[in-house]
Amino acid sequence: MTATTERRGAPTRPPGRPASDTRGTRTASRRRRSGGGTPLVYALALVVVAVTLGPVVYGVLGGFRTNAQLAESPAALPNPWVMSNYTGVLTNPAFWRYALNSTVIALLTTALVVVLGMMAAYPLARYRFKGREQLFLVFVMGLLFPVTVAIIPLFILVTRDLHLGNTWWGVALPQAAFALPMTVVILRPFLQAIPDELEEAALLDGATRVGFFWRVLVPLSGPGMVTVGVLAFVGSWNAYLLPLLLLQEKTKTLPLGVADFSSQYASDTAGVFAFTTLAMVPALVFFLAMQKRIVGGLQGAVKG
Repeated sequence: MTATTERRGAPTRPPGRPASDTRGTRTASRRRRSGGGTPLVYALALVVVAVTLGPVVYGVLGGFRTNAQLAESPAALPNPWVMSNYTGVLTNPAFWRYALNSTVIALLTTALVVVLGMMAAYPLARYRFKGREQLFLVFVMGLLFPVTVAIIPLFILVTRDLHLGNTWWGVALPQAAFALPMTVVILRPFLQAIPDELEEAALLDGATRVGFFWRVLVPLSGPGMVTVGVLAFVGSWNAYLLPLLLLQEKTKTLPLGVADFSSQYASDTAGVFAFTTLAMVPALVFFLAMQKRIVGGLQGAVKG
C-alpha cells in the first residue's frame, strides 16, 4: 500500500475546494446545530435575565427577613432565615379570599376564551364566504385596542346596563372579550392546517359539520387550545385595572389584595414582600409548568 492510499470510508473533498474551507463549513454547521452564540450574545442574555429576575429574587428573599434586617442591610441575604412572614400571610383569611376570587375569575375567563375562540375561529378557518378575510382583519385590529382604551365605557356598560358590578362575571366577560382577538389569531392556523380530506371523510360517514367540529377539530386543536387557555388564565390572574374599577371588598382579586395589604401594612416591608411573592407564585408555577405546551402551540400556529 502506498502512502497516498485513502482510508476506507474517509470523506473525500470536492475538487477545487481547499481543506480550510471544508473544516470551516463543518465548524459552522456544528455551531448552528448546537445553538452556539458569541460571548456578546451571552452577556446580553445574562443582563436581561438579571434585570428580569433580580426584583423577583429580591422580593422572595426579602420575605425571609425581618424589617430590622432590611433596614440594616437591604441587599444582604437572610441571616437568620425567618418564616413568620410567609406563615402570617398563609394564615390570613383575606389572602385565601383574594386567591379564591382570582381563581374563579381566571377559570371563567379561560373557559369563555377557549370556547368562544374556537367557535369564532372555526368558520374563519374552514368556511369560504365573502368577506371572510375582512372579518378576520377585524379580529387582528382588535389586538391594537387594549382594555385600558375602553375602560370607562366598560365600567358604565357592566355596572349600569348589565348590573354585573362587583361580580365575578362582570370582570370575566370583558376580559374574555379583549382576549378573543389573540385567541382567534392563534387558533385559526391550527384549524386551517387540518386536511380537507379528513372533513370530507367525516361527512361521508354521516357526521354533521357541528359533529365534525366537536369530535375531530377540537381534539386535534388541543395544543392551540392549551396555549390560548394558559395565556388567558395568566392574563386574568395578573389583571389589575378592570378589577380595580368593578370589584369591591370581598370580591377583590389578589393583585388588589396586594395593593390593600401594602397600604394597610406599609411599615411591614418584609410582610409586603411575602404577600407579593405568594400572590405571584400560582400564576408563575402554572405558566412554567405549561411553558413547553405554549411554545409548541405557538410553533404550530406559525407553521399553519
